[in-house]
Amino acid sequence: MIDLSSITSTDIISIIVSFVLGLLIGLLIRKVIQVGLIILAIIIILIAIGAISPSTVEHALITLGQEASKAQGEASTYIKLLPYNTITFIIGFVIGLVKG
Repeated sequence: MIDLSSITSTDIISIIVSFVLGLLIGLLIRKVIQVGLIILAIIIILIAIGAISPSTVEHALITLGQEASKAQGEASTYIKLLPYNTITFIIGFVIGLVKG
């Protein structure tokens, strides 16, 4: 049994912050996926009507991949700050993904 008298306000704040961070990151990932699907649909339509060629899309994806690898290096320092191994973060993340 958990002794509730040993829980401090710092513990409560860290739990709330962890949950809110998980929720916001879950929402962000869901929105990024939605935008990605919309962009994919636009690209498919533009290729189908002949407005752009598949080689143009391929070149853009290669360039995007190179930029993404640079961004990954920058983001890795911030990812270390996230409490992604706590249950409150995971609960918030899942709620953000599902309800977002």
